[in-house]
Amino acid sequence: MKKSLFAASIFALVSVFAISQSNPDDSAEKSVQAPKPNLVDSFREEGSTDRSAQAGFAEEEFRRGVHSYYRGNYKEAIAEFEKALSYLPGENRILEWLGKSYYMSGVEGEALRQWEMARQQDWGGLLLPNKIEIVGDRRVTDTEYGFTQRYTEAGSFPNVNGKTLIYSHPISSLPNSDGSIWVVAYGSNELLRYDVNGVVLDRVRGLEGFDRPVDIIRLSGGHLLVSESAGNRLSELDASGKLVKHIGKKGRGLGELIGPQYLAEDSQGNIYVTDYGNNRVVVFDQDGSGLLSFGRKTDEFDGLKSPTGIAVWEDRIFVADSVTGGVYEFDRAGNYRGILVEEGTLKKAEGMKCWGNYLLIADRNRVLTVDVFTGSVFENATTGNGKTQITSAVPDKNGNIIVTDFKANEIYVMSKMSELIGGFFVQIQRVYSDSFPMVTLELKVENRKRQPIIGLGEGNFLITEDKRPVANMQLTGSANSNTVADIVLLIDRSYQMRDYEEQVNTAVREIAASMDGKGSVLIVSASSEPTTEFTGAPSDLSNFSVRSLKAPYAADCTIDKAISLSVNNLISAEKKRAVIYITAGDVSDMAFNRYSLSDLTAFMNNNSVSFNTILMNNAAPAAEIEYITDNTTGESYYVYRPEGLSSVMSDIISIPSGVYMLSYTSSLSTDFGRRYLPVEVEAYLLSRSGRDETGYFAPLQ
Repeated sequence: MKKSLFAASIFALVSVFAISQSNPDDSAEKSVQAPKPNLVDSFREEGSTDRSAQAGFAEEEFRRGVHSYYRGNYKEAIAEFEKALSYLPGENRILEWLGKSYYMSGVEGEALRQWEMARQQDWGGLLLPNKIEIVGDRRVTDTEYGFTQRYTEAGSFPNVNGKTLIYSHPISSLPNSDGSIWVVAYGSNELLRYDVNGVVLDRVRGLEGFDRPVDIIRLSGGHLLVSESAGNRLSELDASGKLVKHIGKKGRGLGELIGPQYLAEDSQGNIYVTDYGNNRVVVFDQDGSGLLSFGRKTDEFDGLKSPTGIAVWEDRIFVADSVTGGVYEFDRAGNYRGILVEEGTLKKAEGMKCWGNYLLIADRNRVLTVDVFTGSVFENATTGNGKTQITSAVPDKNGNIIVTDFKANEIYVMSKMSELIGGFFVQIQRVYSDSFPMVTLELKVENRKRQPIIGLGEGNFLITEDKRPVANMQLTGSANSNTVADIVLLIDRSYQMRDYEEQVNTAVREIAASMDGKGSVLIVSASSEPTTEFTGAPSDLSNFSVRSLKAPYAADCTIDKAISLSVNNLISAEKKRAVIYITAGDVSDMAFNRYSLSDLTAFMNNNSVSFNTILMNNAAPAAEIEYITDNTTGESYYVYRPEGLSSVMSDIISIPSGVYMLSYTSSLSTDFGRRYLPVEVEAYLLSRSGRDETGYFAPLQ
């Protein structure tokens, strides 16, 4: 009868411990030896049948726990791993898996405790301490992560390949939702679209050709807009780069331009362009008709001398001047509002883009962030004192800054210095082995602050078994490209909500209609106890009525338990998934008695669930609701906002996701499904990388 290899592994570890206790002189040597998987069951050889029986029980519970974990039933997995530990207290592999289960359940403090116990016994090599450090660091909220940190070059996209010219004089760039970027090449009169690895995916020169293009932005409708300095016009393109129309012409009148440079758009779809030759800003409406121009000398303002970068933050218009070295503020009507950055602060400002509550400015050889409230300036990066002229700095979707250096003819990818040292946080979240030897892994790739890393391809991953590369590895899916989402509509049943029944009906019907029959909907009532009200297709909610809900209105609604129930129902749903909380915004004293805010947000973040709120009135919600929304990539909406709620689902689907599916053919022996099979994954991007390892069981035979 074949021995259980997992039990052998456990008992060999225990035997090492026992021998080290009876032979003190050998203990130091034994303690530094990493436990090897699938060792011979030494306790059987010593005749310790009682301990072998205990290992057999532990192995069975462990196997059940692993299967529960990969099904997304983390509470059940915790119970099974705890039981396995009762048979073999302190066994490191079980401690590691128990920590993983607590982590996915959102109880990160307990996860860290279990991992730390294993680490103190020299388990996990370098990987476990790194995981402990990252998870511990994530628990400290840092809302300004990135804005006031130092960046350094992580890689670059060269302008030549051998003797072949790829581009000439890059001047600006634009990130795309799939991780790729558009780059404007002033010297070669073209747009290039790069993937995250620096491979050119598309090249656009236009039917008529660009005439010294300078800047590129994405309009609210999805089209691209490019300024052409020598062409004295703007070119509107569709999302693929095909010309739609030209805007403006050469001249000094209304809607006319001489040397247009940098671009911005306000909330009404109006287009702003710095008109370098006329020392002004020209404004077009969303149809391309000239509206007004501003920046001339007035009684309050000396006038723009050399306007370059422009940015619109909440309809405040900021314009940089490369001669005066200042940044000035105007309103949408072109009225001068004051100075944000004092004159002489900037050396030679060029492109300027919004970045959270900051402006990101390219200034000769520096990348700067400027606080839009205080005007304080922070230097994020520098390219040295050589031949350099930075013309744009733009944040991409992976937390980097893409920098174009006009004079050096370089495109730099700059990353936070802390991340170049610490690397990515890679997690193998599920292993699908039902079709063994074909195995599929679901893994998540993030930076150290939970930001997903998107746009990776097959060449960015390496899968190994026992450190040997696997066969037939394929990237079979990326959740970031998914266009379907599953949602839970969580409806507040507090007494205050009795005044908003019609608003609730409107919200549910409008959101369901916007799903176009795709995905699934679960409705949960947050009353004194959470209640599941509906599960099905969005089309079944076209006539939804709040009066059909079973849960009564209540004085004390257990919002925490309702959120937990909602997230549990989404763990095995579509990879794009969200809770949408329909509420009046208040909470009672009993709202968060069971689960803490930090545990709830961790539960959602660790399972890629966003939390969004639909507010019945236009007042700010309770601090607890605002905290959860802000810390789970969610948004807050007013039920009667002018643009309606039809964009809520598109906003959810557009949330970046770093979840990937990889398949391969395993070469390991399964011992009829009883052997614990190891697998390791590494993810690479330029000079950054991350790694995770786990194990699984093949189906029993």
